[in-house]
Order: sequence, then structure tokens, then C-alpha cells
Amino acid sequence: MFEQKVSAFIQEKRLFGKSDKVLVALSGGADSVALLRVLLRLGYHCEAAHCNFHLRGEESVRDEKFVVSLAEDLGVKLHRTDFDTAGYASDKGISVEMAARDLRYAWFARVSEAVDAKVVAVAHHRNDSVETFLMNLVRGTGIDGLLGIRAVNGKVVRPLLCVDREDILDYLKYLGQDYVTDSTNLQSEFTRNKLRLEVIPLLESVNPSVVESISRTASRLEEVAEVYHRAVAEAAERVLAGENMLDGAVLLREPAPRSVLHEVLYPLGVNASQLDDIFCCLRLGESGRMFETSGYVLVTDHGNLRWRVRQGDERMFVLRHEIILTEAPFDVPKDRAVAYLDADKAGDELLLRKWRSGDKFVPFGMKGFKSVRNYLRDCKKSLFDKERQMVVCAGKDIVWLVGERADNRFRVTPETRRILKMWVELG
Repeated sequence: MFEQKVSAFIQEKRLFGKSDKVLVALSGGADSVALLRVLLRLGYHCEAAHCNFHLRGEESVRDEKFVVSLAEDLGVKLHRTDFDTAGYASDKGISVEMAARDLRYAWFARVSEAVDAKVVAVAHHRNDSVETFLMNLVRGTGIDGLLGIRAVNGKVVRPLLCVDREDILDYLKYLGQDYVTDSTNLQSEFTRNKLRLEVIPLLESVNPSVVESISRTASRLEEVAEVYHRAVAEAAERVLAGENMLDGAVLLREPAPRSVLHEVLYPLGVNASQLDDIFCCLRLGESGRMFETSGYVLVTDHGNLRWRVRQGDERMFVLRHEIILTEAPFDVPKDRAVAYLDADKAGDELLLRKWRSGDKFVPFGMKGFKSVRNYLRDCKKSLFDKERQMVVCAGKDIVWLVGERADNRFRVTPETRRILKMWVELG
């Protein structure tokens, strides 16, 4: 019965075919041993891959010896590797569990490529999927978090999601097959193990078939998720008003605006708290609120939302200039990217910098001073534009609001004979 279930699941989900080579992740535990045994008995061509993470002392050595012996007995080619998992976790600033996951999946990908394996088969089963469902539910999640573990994720496949832990143990007992036990799986110190050892048994006291019930619910939600994602993706296209801008008014007309906003902003790394604040700002039409993620800066702008990639300090701008000599009145070209000033009035000490609060200049064509802040506001510059705005100074005086206007006091006149030409480049 166990083998028929697994075989039917592989075919239903189209995980791989009889002619495909399968690389089996083999830890030596009950799940991975059962996975290798059932695939071999079903006639699939398998090779195995074992990682020694050196996290459990003698247990890690024991596991590797067991795997080597099992592979020899079954006539399966075995690939092995060692990792300094704790060192990698420390270097990357991540948990040991995350480090082990990153290391093993990256290595599995390399080995599968080298041996021309169609897929990498890992031994997650129905209980693992239910634990993931509950863990996401407890932490808070969207619809995707309620799907449990997926049968296919790129090249990684999970043929045992159709069976639970008890089915696996019964199958190994039927085969008379030994396996090793990870002592950490018997401890209740991690979130997943708390669910496994405490929460799920409590739920089973209410409904003995709770694992199967949750698994069926997650499966039904897969179809719901497909419909949801298609509808939200179409709505996301409607609310985008050009590159890196979301139209708040259009968003608020959608039947599920918060979900659409999540769809648009999730790839930018926006967290749940930021999402709530952004949605509130858009609903109230607030401007000038800035939000930062690891890779983006977002700002609300008159009921809309704009964003850009964060720019590191390596993006240094430099001021270029040259002197043009003329005997006749100079006809100043109309080009905002280049400034032409009277060189004798501006002098030689030029400085390029970001504008500051309190900066003032006399815009070309005007007589009185105007603050840079008010000038940018009157031009309806976005917060991003204001943030990027630079000025060129001669001593204490601003001579050019870069890309906008020169200062009228330093303008070129019919009497000017030495022209200062200036422009800014990315260094």
C-alpha cells in the first residue's frame, strides 16, 4: 500500500519519470532511508547524497558510517561532503539551521548538475507539511503560507508528501530496515519540534485524523491560491502607473486593495508593519512618508507611492568644468544639465554638495532670494528628487541648483568674456 501511494503521487504530480536519474538526499534518518528504499523498489535509478554538518559530535560520524554501509548494501552510488556549518552560520550572521539548509541545497544543486540527475528528492512527508502549515499560521502568513510544503520547488521534489510519519515507520518495519535517530528531534527546544511533540499530539486528542485533515485543507487551498494569484496579479498591473510608481486612487478602487498592495510590495522586501502603514498613508492621501527596506526606498507622494533602488555611498558624483573665452556676447545654450556662468564672478573655488535646509539662491531671471526648499516644492519635486538634489557653491554662495537653474547673480551677460561651463558626472 505504501509503495502504491508513493508511486501514484509521483505520477499525479509528475515529479519524474522512469528514465530519469534521481539524486536522493540521504541523512540516515527514517524518512530519507524510506525514500531511497521505496524509489529503488519502484524501479527508479537513484544516486544518494549525504552531508555531514558536524553539529552533533559522534552522532554525525555515526550517521555517515551508517549511510556509507547502507549505500554499499543497496548498490547505490553515494556522494559525500563535509561542512563547517557553525563557522558558516557565524560568518553569514544566520542561524545554524538556516546555514545547514543553505549549504546542503547549494551542494545538492551542484551534485545533481554534475551527475546529470533530473531531480533532487528530499524526504519531507505529510507531518512536515502540516507542521509548516501550523508554524506559518502561528507566526502570521498569507495564503501561500497555508499551502504547507510544495511537492515541487524547482529541481527539488518531495515524493513522500502523500504519507505520514507512521506510514514511514511501518514501511521500514515491514522491510526490516534499520535507520538512525537524530537526538535533537526528541527535544522540544525548537519551534517546529514544539509543534511536533506537543501541539500536534494535543490536536490529535481532539481529532485523531488532524494531520490528514489539515493536509487535505492545504491541498484544496492550492487551487484557491492559483485563482487568487491570477486575480491579484491582474489587479497589480492595473494599479501600477509607470515605472516604480503605484496609483493610490486606482488601488483603493480594487475589491481587495491590501492584498494587491502586498502583491506589489512583497518583492521589495516590505514587512507587514510597513505594509499597514503604507496602506494607511495611501488611504489618507498623506505625502512625504518614507519607508526603507534592505534594497529599496519607498515614499508616499500625494496619494501615490514611489520607490527606487537604494543607492550606496559608492555612487559618487563629480563636478566637471571648463573655461570658454569669447570676444563677442555669448549665446547660452538651453540645456538644464549644463550651467554657463560668468567665470570672473564665480571664481575658482567650486564645491558640489547635496542641498541643505536653509540654502538660498537667486533663481535665474529673478531678483530676490528663494529657499531651495521652496523652489523644489513649487516645482512639485518628489521626495526622491529632493533627496537627490545637488548644488554647486562658490564660497558661501550657491551658483547653480544642478539640473534646474543657475543663480541670477552669476549669469552670463553681454559683457562676460570668460564663461564657466559646468556639468556633473557619476564618478
